[in-house]
Amino acid sequence: MPMVYLGIIEDEPMVRENLEIYFGAQPEIEPILSTDSVEAFMEGLQANIPLNTILLDIGLPGMSGLEGIRLLKGLRPEIDIIMLTAYDDSDRIFKALCAGADSYLIKRTGLPVIKEAILTVNRGGSYMSPSIARKVINHFSPKQDKSDDLLLTDRQQQIVNGLVDGLSYKMIADQYMISVETVRDHIKKIYRKLQVNSKAEVIRKKLDGEI
Repeated sequence: MPMVYLGIIEDEPMVRENLEIYFGAQPEIEPILSTDSVEAFMEGLQANIPLNTILLDIGLPGMSGLEGIRLLKGLRPEIDIIMLTAYDDSDRIFKALCAGADSYLIKRTGLPVIKEAILTVNRGGSYMSPSIARKVINHFSPKQDKSDDLLLTDRQQQIVNGLVDGLSYKMIADQYMISVETVRDHIKKIYRKLQVNSKAEVIRKKLDGEI
């Protein structure tokens, strides 16, 4: 297996030191350059440094890790960048992956698992924390359309609007020239579709923009 020459960009001193100590003791990994910012890393990155993998945080002083991905890839396109961050929101995940990150790990990931991720990426694979992988899968899964059975009909929408306007069942019936019993039947179906049990809940859902 090719040697992993590792760069670390992490602004928390204790986290950075733990990474340096742990990976410095691994025979297949050699930490080459470790800094607390992208800017400092760029200053220390000489042409003769045999760097092939970077652990990169997102929340950094100065330039963020997200901004740093393209800069680092621009200088060393062959470098594998593994995000190691506390952020697990979808926005940052996809921005990092779209910018060129090869993997995405959460900081609470254990050191042996981070090592496994580094070696996997070094072999040409990709690695993500399980929670991150699930978000990626959900993002790209076909979106399931709501069943027509769950959508309110035009008449049911009109009745909901009547309830919001404070109209009685009889007033709604008179307005749309239908019987009160028909209104009641629609109300039952509306309750079932919206999974509610009262007129107040229907009105709240309407006012909240849920229907």
